[in-house]
Amino acid sequence: MFGMSLFQSVLERLKAEQQGDACDEDVGVQVFRHGKAGFSPGFIVDTSSAAATAFDAVERAYRELAPAEKAQPPVMPDYLRRTSLADVAADLVLQEQETAATLAAKRRRFAAANHPDRLPAEFRANATIRMKLANMLIDEASRRLPRDNRST
Repeated sequence: MFGMSLFQSVLERLKAEQQGDACDEDVGVQVFRHGKAGFSPGFIVDTSSAAATAFDAVERAYRELAPAEKAQPPVMPDYLRRTSLADVAADLVLQEQETAATLAAKRRRFAAANHPDRLPAEFRANATIRMKLANMLIDEASRRLPRDNRST
């Protein structure tokens, strides 16, 4: 490798490794197929007959105890059916003495229960309507606050 550039020496080393790997390719394929390529022995599950039987018994016991999947669609909560402006206003319980901090807290509390991203797809249309109405009502209430009370 003396008298060669660094690039040439790397190419020569790669060629030598490829020729050596061609002989070991069958062994490498077998190791990879059995899932042991690059893993330490402690990481690999022993699939011998005794260990596999014990593993299968644990898996069966787990599957028997796991609850069966529900085939019924989720039921929409009653509060999500309330999509009128009056219903949302009643749920928010906005009062005259609200401050910017209390309005922000009400917005967060309402969003925690009604945000469309937190609900199943079937309920998102109603949740979106409720969130739009609540944001509109809270924004209007915050606009009506005295100027010194807005940035709390």
